[in-house]
Amino acid sequence: MKKIILSLSILVFNFTFAQQNSEIYTTLEQWHKAASDANFDAYFNLMTEDAIFIGTDATENWSNTNFKAFAKPYFDKGKAWSFSTLERNIFTEDKSDLAWFDELLDTQMGICRGSGVLQKTPDGWKIKHYVLSIAIPNANVKEITALKKEFDTNLIEKLKKK
Repeated sequence: MKKIILSLSILVFNFTFAQQNSEIYTTLEQWHKAASDANFDAYFNLMTEDAIFIGTDATENWSNTNFKAFAKPYFDKGKAWSFSTLERNIFTEDKSDLAWFDELLDTQMGICRGSGVLQKTPDGWKIKHYVLSIAIPNANVKEITALKKEFDTNLIEKLKKK
């Protein structure tokens, strides 16, 4: 009897885990699709009110409000951005309303990496924190470092003065 109860518990846990990951996966896919469709409301409704979006530029660390202001003109023109998923890993903990993930994306900038945190809300899973980075092959790091040296030097000096 104990083996049956244990087996059923494991089955229920695995089903719940798979269902939760499926919901998270769907949320992320809907979010990327909303950007591709330039659907401003759908895109930002999949983020928490206190969400943070960190973009590829070192100066891009936006609150949800500031990110909306930045993104609105792109969405209004009917052309935001289009990211399609190449690979995604989702991580959760039992009895937690938080999940985290990383993903490789096919974008207009080539391969990018996204990572972030989602929070389960009464309205479903929403993105709370997102980081987008351009994936640079190790063989090209010296070349890229040289290209951005002046920008980085100026920003480092500015940030150290704060």
